[in-house]
Amino acid sequence: MFDHLGYSVGDFDTSSAFYDAIFAALGATRLVDFEHPGGRVVGYGVERPDFWLNSGTALRDHVHIAFAAKSRPDVDAFFAAALAAGGRDNGAPGIRSQYHPNYYAAFVFDPDGHNIEAVCHGPA
Repeated sequence: MFDHLGYSVGDFDTSSAFYDAIFAALGATRLVDFEHPGGRVVGYGVERPDFWLNSGTALRDHVHIAFAAKSRPDVDAFFAAALAAGGRDNGAPGIRSQYHPNYYAAFVFDPDGHNIEAVCHGPA
């Protein structure tokens, strides 16, 4: 359904370092990094950038974003990378059976307080 998603962050260097770490754990990288008249932009993805961060003013309302993980160990790696990069724990890796029996996810708050999730829907 989505082609790409982007938003502004309050501390660009802190946020981009955080996303560098969590995307590395999920097999994605920073593919684009450039200045434009409004500030700085980075784009993350695998084959093309589909998640973007912009320098500027952080969103006032918090958002929830769930990133697909290929495996449960990738969810675990996401969580460890997020905490090491300054994220705050919002739910350790584990099954969330209220969603479905194989919903394995972890949740962290990013530097701007957004609820960031990695989820794997496959069996163990």
